[in-house]
Amino acid sequence: MIRIVLVGAAGRMGRAIAQAAQDAADLSLVALVDAAVPAGADGRWTTDVAAAIAPGTVVVEFSSAAGAANVAALCAERGAALVSGATGLDAAQVAAVEAAGAKVALLRASNFSVGVAALRRALATALAAVPRAWDVEIVERHHRMKKDAPSGTALTLASDVLAARGLSRDALRHGREGVVGARTADEVGVHAVRGGTWVGDHAVLLAGEGETLELRHVAQDRGAFAHGALAAARFVATARPGLYALDDLFR
Repeated sequence: MIRIVLVGAAGRMGRAIAQAAQDAADLSLVALVDAAVPAGADGRWTTDVAAAIAPGTVVVEFSSAAGAANVAALCAERGAALVSGATGLDAAQVAAVEAAGAKVALLRASNFSVGVAALRRALATALAAVPRAWDVEIVERHHRMKKDAPSGTALTLASDVLAARGLSRDALRHGREGVVGARTADEVGVHAVRGGTWVGDHAVLLAGEGETLELRHVAQDRGAFAHGALAAARFVATARPGLYALDDLFR
């Protein structure tokens, strides 16, 4: 039985993961951590993340940028494997989270959907197949309550494009307004749309002369991410210390 500590349990993703974990015979939710304990919650709920993380547990974290770094440090200190899914981290926070991979198994991803993993592989193939002169634009849509923009998944897709084309982050263009002039050859556009109840919609547009190619993934239910996060938890439960990505689950 894999003992799961769920951090950010009261959030949208936390609730979806808790529901999915309850139906899994090999998983036991031993602690549910959040800044505010819901009314009528059982004894597994706590606001004290440090008290909840114990050696041998697997921590699944969907909290905040600052919270992710704190949780990673606690996991490294206590010997608890970690699945980290918080987004909106700056470079220093990412480094702080990933440093825990030197001591424990840590899988970090901006999106835990199997379909998004497939989208990234398809994007790599498409970028290799079309001329470099083709323009790339990324458009993401999320619900009105999402706090960070662009999404972590959009930034991951953008990073994939930059790596494939040997570009720096200076090539990214986040939206356009006014007279911006002609699009440069190495520009990669990233656009965030917020509204309604979109769970997650990511499209990568590749535009050439007289033709376009669109790669798109649409998440219709958070259950897709929840099952991916729990698959990651099963993976890190037996993995050696190190920093892992979602693709490691499919190798």
